[in-house]
Amino acid sequence: MGGDSQLIWRCRGREIVCGPKTLIMGILNATPDSFSDGGKFQTLELAVARGLAMVKEGADIIDIGGESTRPGAAPVQPLEEIARTVPIIGKLREKTNALISIDTRHAATARAAVAAGADMINDISALADPEMVHVAAETGAGLVLMHMQGTPETMQKNPRYSDVVSNVWNFLEERMAFAVERGVAPEQICLDPGIGFGKTEEHNLALLNGIPALAAAGRPVLIGASRKSFIGRITGREKPSDRLAGSLALAAFSVLRGAQILRVHDVKESCDAVRLVDTLRSNELAAQY
Repeated sequence: MGGDSQLIWRCRGREIVCGPKTLIMGILNATPDSFSDGGKFQTLELAVARGLAMVKEGADIIDIGGESTRPGAAPVQPLEEIARTVPIIGKLREKTNALISIDTRHAATARAAVAAGADMINDISALADPEMVHVAAETGAGLVLMHMQGTPETMQKNPRYSDVVSNVWNFLEERMAFAVERGVAPEQICLDPGIGFGKTEEHNLALLNGIPALAAAGRPVLIGASRKSFIGRITGREKPSDRLAGSLALAAFSVLRGAQILRVHDVKESCDAVRLVDTLRSNELAAQY
């Protein structure tokens, strides 16, 4: 069990190997209201310094977002989102060769971000903006398709599924087919079940256990569970900043279930945890042959 197979993720001409080494995507929120670190990196200087610090700590990808997607968050218009994120992307592109991701559901923002140097688009709406698929197809940017029930404003209002694993899988399969039919190469696509996005605690746990079903699509699987509220409910840790141990436990479990990419707040600690899991897993596989 686990991501022992090797997959290639194409991001604007770069071929990213996913599998033997778990990739760490560091979260950089250029927002005033994100649930864990909103308002901490609102100046260009602070945001760029944080991005470079995460690269030094071991992040493979820096995921830059200008719109909070916490439960109940109000939408941000693309012009504001662009103003918050594109200058950071441009400065980071000058200073690092690390992969840069734009966390957006707006095609206009994605296009501006890729023009500034972003390598991939992390779309929590899985192409709800009809122009987004064209941005990915035309630029060759990597594309993360995520499942979300509803919108950030409504997603936690009594989410329901007949079978959450199969429902999420069917949705992502349809979205992937939609993208490929419109010119996105399958190798550009990464899949994210959307932990915490329109899901109860039970739904989240079922999806984490169900990672192998999603991995069967043959595309890299990204898991973003860092510091989320269901970790706090299980552990009794009310503050997001107190959920490090629970986040690391879920990171290790996700890798063993087949995730190749983890989206995290705590880069240094997450890198340490997954390096040990990757090493133990490779030794276990070697012992079988």
